[in-house]
Amino acid sequence: MNLKILLSAFIISLPFWWGINLLEADLNDFLFWHEISQNPQIFTAQIALEEKLQDIKPIRDTEVEDLKIEAKSAISFFIDDNGRNKILFEKDADQKLPIASLTKLMTAWVTLKYYDLAKEIKISNKSVAQEENFGKLTPGRVFPTRYLLYPLLMESSNDAAFALATDYNGMTEAGFAELMNWEAEKMNLRNTYFFNSSGLEPDEKELEDEINYSTAIDLVSLTKNLLKEPLIWGILSTLKYNLYGPELINTNELLSDESFGWQDRIVGGKTGYTEKAGQCMLLVIRAPKNQGFIVNVVLGSNDRFEEMKKSVNWLEEAYKW
Repeated sequence: MNLKILLSAFIISLPFWWGINLLEADLNDFLFWHEISQNPQIFTAQIALEEKLQDIKPIRDTEVEDLKIEAKSAISFFIDDNGRNKILFEKDADQKLPIASLTKLMTAWVTLKYYDLAKEIKISNKSVAQEENFGKLTPGRVFPTRYLLYPLLMESSNDAAFALATDYNGMTEAGFAELMNWEAEKMNLRNTYFFNSSGLEPDEKELEDEINYSTAIDLVSLTKNLLKEPLIWGILSTLKYNLYGPELINTNELLSDESFGWQDRIVGGKTGYTEKAGQCMLLVIRAPKNQGFIVNVVLGSNDRFEEMKKSVNWLEEAYKW
């Protein structure tokens, strides 16, 4: 009986509360426009701010045709010196796709966040048994954690990725992946997931869906965080390195491509490839006139270097800097 009375009273009172809400909305509108009438400079300032944000340089030259590339997804994202952002080009930038060894950018981030770079790591047989023979690591050798970032980022070494995930102070591959996903969540990478530290796709049929994936726009967000770590970009911009014997050679061919007009503006880049992901690449360059950075991502390409060159060269023609 009491419940029926309460429900009846609630239903009867609804028109009253609706009236209160409408009155409150009308009052807020009245106060807003009253304030504008008394202080028109507020309205003028708001319009000026919106126009300023729309006119952040560079400005698109509409006489230049739109860029067309074959990659499944791509983006060129400008970050000026004041931290303001502007998308210069995008193609399906929010499409979730496998990212192959672009994964190793997050591997490097987690290593810097959670590891002692001076601590030594002994390379295990299981690490060296990983697919592909990059990084030139051998079982039983001991390296400072810091060194393993070089084969990881320069030669995209799966051995180095697995060693960082499993040979450091009792860390496990699953535990390392949890840290990667935790960092992705903190960065608000809503469409990103990490299954392992390398980007390798599992051979087992039952695990074929367990792959690392992301989007071009999420990778831009990741890169904005990575730009806070100069060590990463120092490595990614290094063409050759031989501190511990075998010479490491960077997989980023644009570092040595003299035909690339932006070669001297490269901050760093990372490549990736698997059968499912196709060719992938992330490249950060300094914007013309040193106005900031441009983060470029190409996913699912058949020719990542040529499509990256085409994309970046188009930016200089299609925008007024």
